Amino acid sequence: MASWPSLPSFDFAKRFVSEQILRQMLNYVDRDPEQNFPKILNLAKKVAKQPHHKAHAEKIAAWYENNPAVRLYINRLFERTHPNVKRRLVYNWFINAMLLGIPRQQELSAKLGVHIPNFILIDPTSDCNLRCEGCWAGMYEKHDTLEFETLDRIITEAKELGIYWIVMSGGEPFKYSRLLELVAKHPDMAFMVYTNGTLITEKVADALVEVGNLSPAISLEGWREETDARRGKGVFDRIMRTMDLLRERGVIFGASITITRNNLETVTSDEFIDFLIDKGVTYVWTFHYVPIGRNPNPELMVTPEQRAYLAKRIPYIRTHKPIQIADFWNDGELTGGCIAGGRMYFHITAKGDVEPCAFVHFAVDNIKEKSLLEVLRNPLFAAYQKRQPFSPNLLRPCPIIDVPQALRDIVAESGARPTHPGADSVLQEPIASYLDKRAEAWRRLADEIWAERHGTQKEAVAGSKK
Repeated sequence: MASWPSLPSFDFAKRFVSEQILRQMLNYVDRDPEQNFPKILNLAKKVAKQPHHKAHAEKIAAWYENNPAVRLYINRLFERTHPNVKRRLVYNWFINAMLLGIPRQQELSAKLGVHIPNFILIDPTSDCNLRCEGCWAGMYEKHDTLEFETLDRIITEAKELGIYWIVMSGGEPFKYSRLLELVAKHPDMAFMVYTNGTLITEKVADALVEVGNLSPAISLEGWREETDARRGKGVFDRIMRTMDLLRERGVIFGASITITRNNLETVTSDEFIDFLIDKGVTYVWTFHYVPIGRNPNPELMVTPEQRAYLAKRIPYIRTHKPIQIADFWNDGELTGGCIAGGRMYFHITAKGDVEPCAFVHFAVDNIKEKSLLEVLRNPLFAAYQKRQPFSPNLLRPCPIIDVPQALRDIVAESGARPTHPGADSVLQEPIASYLDKRAEAWRRLADEIWAERHGTQKEAVAGSKK
């Protein structure tokens, strides 16, 4: 196994002092967010050493002062969250993962000559208690499980590289019997878990408060009719009960929504977003349907016109509702393009295969055979990173649905293998031709939107034809 430099004792001492100050600052805000949050932001602007940190503080301060929805969102986050969750999850995510972790990642990236991502997506198990139609992970072997010792090693190595944010999926992560034990063993980490929400009982909800550093993101497709149609009869009602349990206890939790051409208007409506806010949902991850996994169906993909609607609707929700919502893949402008392939994250399956993305089911390495640092050097990630961003129009970030030829070139160049039967169907006919046509149709619309936003129509159109 490879090794990497350790922080000198002076840096550890400096970090310890910084942590104590930051914890006191959070406690200060906690007493009266309305009065104290702006004061802390002003202090942050004055003491920030990095220009982008100062810029972030200024931007948040402006949002808080001028946008009632943002102000309500932040105040609620402090007022409604259980103290232990604030001490663990909020601190770990904002301070360890972002403020302290990212500079550490950048430092080691320069020293080691390998790009270190911000977070890792891991599947503890591929086992699941549901069988959802079109599941992106539906073709993985059903009973693969990562050993506790392997997961513990990955997380320990991640922290040594400055990575303090771990996301988990599956399968159903709450089917992994030692999930909360693992989370409790790493109290300085921030964990988020994509879950169907049906296994979170009162006992589990109490345990989430006790560990404090895990946030569930609960999957649903819209109202009862849409959710039960895909996930099974009665699932929507079970999810609602879970949300009530988490809200009552002050657990920070979110929702995860797959947007298709059929449910788009429903899940982005004022009525549905307001409903999620009332249920206590703090954040929403939205994913445009991609034809992979079990029974891939390109006809479920959002149309180019619907995607253009989302490019305006999601930013509107973010600035007019007290909730944070992300749009994969229209948020490429915020992230500088595709975040996969080890640039900002990568995916480890329950079998241990190291994939560039949750939706790109190809690998050249297995984490059971190599250290975290070693797999970050793999040729599949290198092929990804040398092409990122895949288009100068960052509204076209994805090598699956926006620049599909790029994914074919990456797989061929790296010699990556499919991680389950049928994973390569996305590269083959008839899906390949469908994606090419859809990508070209979206390119035309995306160029118009980009030109409208940036006033650079000639450059955008010329560059996007890559």
